[in-house]
Amino acid sequence: MRYSNVTSPSTRTQDGAARTAVEVRMEGLRREYGPVVALDGLDLTIGPGELIALLGPSGCGKTTTLRLLAGLEDADAGQITVAGQDMTHLSASKRDMGMVFQAYSLFPHMTVRQNVAFGLRLRRVHAAKRDQRAIEMLELVGLSAQADRYPHQISGGQQQRVALARALAIEPQVLLLDEPLSALDAKVRAQLRDQIRRIQLEVGITTLFVTHDQEEALAIADRVGVMRDGKLEQLAAPTEVYSRPATPFVAEFVGLTNRLAGTVSGGTVTVRGRDLPLVDASTPAGQVIALVRPEAVTLASDSSGESGPLTGTVIASTFLGATSRVTVDLGDTTIMAQLSTSDATALSAGSRVALSIRPDPVLVSADSAAVTEE
Repeated sequence: MRYSNVTSPSTRTQDGAARTAVEVRMEGLRREYGPVVALDGLDLTIGPGELIALLGPSGCGKTTTLRLLAGLEDADAGQITVAGQDMTHLSASKRDMGMVFQAYSLFPHMTVRQNVAFGLRLRRVHAAKRDQRAIEMLELVGLSAQADRYPHQISGGQQQRVALARALAIEPQVLLLDEPLSALDAKVRAQLRDQIRRIQLEVGITTLFVTHDQEEALAIADRVGVMRDGKLEQLAAPTEVYSRPATPFVAEFVGLTNRLAGTVSGGTVTVRGRDLPLVDASTPAGQVIALVRPEAVTLASDSSGESGPLTGTVIASTFLGATSRVTVDLGDTTIMAQLSTSDATALSAGSRVALSIRPDPVLVSADSAAVTEE
């Protein structure tokens, strides 16, 4: 499911005044932990009401970015502005940001309603008003019926929705989500992911979402930032990150990729006798590794018995629901194809198949080292 954002969203504050979503700017952010450089001159702008997801392997700097924006850590260099106001040296308590983390961090001795109203209580909002606001937020996340239960009486997914309602109750300028779904099972995670996006759009709040889950990032973000070694490798719409990755690292990190030996010449790359267009037509001639998506590979039964660069033997088939991933042994390497399950079931292990590679533009890499995801 994909969602589209709106331009310059605005919401109503508790006193009825219009509140316009804000722009967040991070410029030249640097953060070091002794000899380790966690952020190396990061530049990132989040538009008003936009949801940006940061994705990357462990140690890439995505959580550090969120913590600097939240004011939980100080940058060694650089500037953070929100709605044009310099926040770089402000404490976390003065930054007007709502935060939701992997741990629910609900108070066990308080009811769901009291947990949601806690931030308002700290701000000395009148009891009747904060109770009304808490119920409004619980209705927003679909939990008004659980208002008087305690955290141990509701599920993990419901507890995380309470944490989200609590973060939104104070009407923050910016919402920060640090891997909020990673402790949940797959089905609940997918459901809550969609709810978070729906609520974010309804409220119209500028949001930074940190995750290591590619599906999460691609499903709900307006733009996805792929990080590596404290820098952004690419920041673009999910479809562009997947279909037109800016670097070999992005191509290999986001989704599955076949690594096939090829030769660049005249603006194309020849892979197993097949000429494919290049994402970067200026790539110099020479031997490379071509990065080919599994969905660009199709298979057909081959009973001819003839061998060739695009014929092989099925060695495994992985059921993924509507689609299946089929691995083929080509003799000198293996290749993955993603097919409809109805097509894949006809190709049992040991079957001889002929391959076809769709002429999608591909990235190439001179480096044969694989990129691994945490």
